[in-house]
Amino acid sequence: MTTSQDGSLQDGSLQDGRAGIDAELVRRLIAQQFPQWADLPVTPVEVDGWDNRTYRLGNELTVRLPTHEAYATAVDKEHQWLPVLAPHLPVPIPTAVAKGAPGAGYPHPWAIRDWLDGRTAAASTVPDLSAFAREIADFILALQRVDATGGPLAGAHSFHRGAPPAYYHDETVEALSTLKDRIDADLAREVWESALATSWDRPPVWFHGDIAHGNLLVRDGHLAAVIDFGTSGVGDPACDLVIAYTFFSGASREVFREAVQQDEGTWARARGWTLWKALITEDVRTVEIVLDDYRAQTVQ
Repeated sequence: MTTSQDGSLQDGSLQDGRAGIDAELVRRLIAQQFPQWADLPVTPVEVDGWDNRTYRLGNELTVRLPTHEAYATAVDKEHQWLPVLAPHLPVPIPTAVAKGAPGAGYPHPWAIRDWLDGRTAAASTVPDLSAFAREIADFILALQRVDATGGPLAGAHSFHRGAPPAYYHDETVEALSTLKDRIDADLAREVWESALATSWDRPPVWFHGDIAHGNLLVRDGHLAAVIDFGTSGVGDPACDLVIAYTFFSGASREVFREAVQQDEGTWARARGWTLWKALITEDVRTVEIVLDDYRAQTVQ
């Protein structure tokens, strides 16, 4: 087993990766554990992720199978908390329909959810980025207002989203050394240190953990649903601001910054989270976006 640059676990075996997970496996699991749905067609989704393999089950359901035990912890978490979160949010999120057990040679718990219509957020599907920025900010703020009592505190289950970014300090420093000839490494180190110098000093709040374009569904140019709460939890919401640098720019970024109502310390940690991911994936373009934003905010 190996670990990818973004923290994902990769391996060629069924136990540790995507190999061996296919539509036929899903059909066997459904037949064994949920025979009432055994006659429904099973088809791969058009856009799939790494942490889970997702298949449509008929027209109204999906099946999600974690690709590693590290991702399997999300099954119980989402099954418990999605129903708690859903009534308080401005757009739909997945409905926890049923929870499957290991079987048919597959070693992890798995989930059945409802199917949510929409296209993945992209420049081609979101013509008004500023309006979309407000919608994302509204979602984040609504999520933060949900009662966090008893919620899953940030940690390994959230891949440390919601915790201090210092968890990834050694990885970040190593990546800075690797990219020192391609970026302004001194300024990047300053951005990282400014992130580590701040902390969330308020009660923990709910965070999604992966507010990224692939988890945002759009209809008619507007936010229609938010999916994949596998890295969600309660803690520091700075990780949910990363989309400011990875999807928004210019006016839409400023609209998002104003609408999401976070303090400068939280923005410093958001830059840190974005920088860490960009460095370890050698995404020099995003590194430069973060550095430019830091320069602009420092001047102000």
